[in-house]
Amino acid sequence: MTQVTINLPDEAVLAFNLSAVELSNEIQMVVATKLFELKKLSAGGAALIAGIPKPVFLSRLSQYGINSFHLSKDELISDLNNA
Repeated sequence: MTQVTINLPDEAVLAFNLSAVELSNEIQMVVATKLFELKKLSAGGAALIAGIPKPVFLSRLSQYGINSFHLSKDELISDLNNA
């Protein structure tokens, strides 16, 4: 696994009122949702970045104003086969 480091001003971190782990998880989710929205990642790939199962990722997209139904035909078929 590759680790990426970002620097945030202390004031910005304080504004979130989250622990370091919670903030890290939130940043991972935001990055994953944006890459999914831009169609740079599939739902499964984005879920891996977010560190959560794909169904949980899809259910949380609405919290970020992202439509979860721009899945590709292959993703829909895969989901149906796994149901």
